[in-house]
Amino acid sequence: MGRPTSFRFSDDLQRRLDEAAATAGLSVTALVTTLLDEGLKVRRFPGVAFRDGPAGRRPGLVGGPDVWEVIRDVRAAGGQGEARIRRVAAATGLSEPRVRLAVDYYAAFPAEIDARLDADERAATELREAVDRRERLTG
Repeated sequence: MGRPTSFRFSDDLQRRLDEAAATAGLSVTALVTTLLDEGLKVRRFPGVAFRDGPAGRRPGLVGGPDVWEVIRDVRAAGGQGEARIRRVAAATGLSEPRVRLAVDYYAAFPAEIDARLDADERAATELREAVDRRERLTG
C-alpha cells in the first residue's frame, strides 16, 4: 500500500492527465503512478522505452525488441557471462551494449521480466498442445 502524496499540477497538465486517464480507462492516480514508474525506469536506463501492445505495456529497447525477448535469448545462448551477450548480439544484430542494457534492466526489475517470460512460455505450451490435439484429430 502506498502512502498518500499531494501534488499541484497546472490546469493544462491536469486537463491532459484527466483526458489521458479517461482514454486509458484508468484513474488519474493509476495513470500518474504508471507514468512516474516508467519515467524513473527510463531515466535510469536510457535506451529503454515503454510501449503498448495486446499484453499490456512493456519495456523494450528503443527501435528494437522487448527486453523480455532479449533476456529469453540470453538465457538460451550458450556460454557464460559476456560470451552470452556476444552470441545474442551476433544472432540478433543488436549491439553488445544494447544487449547489456536489456540484461541490466532485467537485473534491476527481474519480477517484471520474469512475468513476461512466464506468459510467453504458457502461450507457447498452449499452442503446442492445440497443434497436438489437431494432429491427433486429423491424423
